[in-house]
Amino acid sequence: MTYPTDLKYTKDHEWIRIAGDTAEIGITDYAQQQLGDVVYVDVPDAGATLKAGEAFGSIESVKAVSELFAPMSGEVIEANGELKTQPEKVNRDPHTAWMVKVRLSDPAATGELLDASQYEQLLG
Repeated sequence: MTYPTDLKYTKDHEWIRIAGDTAEIGITDYAQQQLGDVVYVDVPDAGATLKAGEAFGSIESVKAVSELFAPMSGEVIEANGELKTQPEKVNRDPHTAWMVKVRLSDPAATGELLDASQYEQLLG
């Protein structure tokens, strides 16, 4: 799999698509493959505050429940309501099935994030 170059990645297998001071957050193709069939996504509603590196929700599959970790800090401005009724979208197209949209506290604070080639190296 080639990972999209317009995304940044975490070592916890989340991705973030930054556009100005807002961003979309989701999980990588690798993460959804490891989980298997996704059956439930639990994310905070608009107004919640995310802190980089901290858990902000969970994703449940037929195999396991995993926490979701925020790649960057900010305020949730929208949760993807489609995932409540169609969580399988995460499996079908993980790099466009965003979970939350966030107004970033500091859009330049990309510190520990990886680009696509670094993430692919992490996966080996």
